[in-house]
Amino acid sequence: MIRTRKSGERGHANHGWLESYHTFSFANYHDPNFTGFHDLLVINEDYIKAGQGFGTHGHKDMEIVTYVLAGALEHKDSMGTGSVLRPGRVQRMSAGTGVSHSEFNHSKKESLHLLQIWILPRKKGLPPSYEEREFSAHEKQNRLQLIVSPEGDQGSLRINQDASIYAARLDEGKAITHLLKPGRHSWLQVSQGTLELNGKTLNAGDGAAVEDEFELKLVAKKTSEVLIFDLP
Repeated sequence: MIRTRKSGERGHANHGWLESYHTFSFANYHDPNFTGFHDLLVINEDYIKAGQGFGTHGHKDMEIVTYVLAGALEHKDSMGTGSVLRPGRVQRMSAGTGVSHSEFNHSKKESLHLLQIWILPRKKGLPPSYEEREFSAHEKQNRLQLIVSPEGDQGSLRINQDASIYAARLDEGKAITHLLKPGRHSWLQVSQGTLELNGKTLNAGDGAAVEDEFELKLVAKKTSEVLIFDLP
């Protein structure tokens, strides 16, 4: 069964410096039909104006993955980490017992476009930690590249949950397949382009919940970028 979540159906908040689209219930936005998907709690698509961002704030007991689509994200946290992330570089922060951080648009001229993803950890009270890695366009070109996994397989970022995230950039007409093991579920999020998922058309910003399916077949109708979440 595939249940689609169209881009225009998402929650929307415009704070002037920040425009955000919420796939699932978040902050003041609540949709009883989309309060998360299994252990995947948040997918926010954020557009942050030049020089603006989130001041220092705290998180606890959450696995946070940041995927930059355009621009540059400046990150600082209470663990002493400081970094600038650009497209291709993926960040994983385990908030655990508690961490504070700030995230700003590093540019004074250009907008920043990113996906922020929250996944529930396998248990509470874990030590906070941080990790980031570059995944080149070549690694994701017309194939699924594992970017997050429980054991850090294939050079992926390690997450404290039995969840994996794959990224792919597909040229028009190209097709890829992902097989789901029995009892597993999947969320697919399109960040660019247009593709078909098992015959269903999805555009940029669209998502899809996949349950009781064993094969996901993706065919790009335009040059597309997509994330696939493989969840318990």
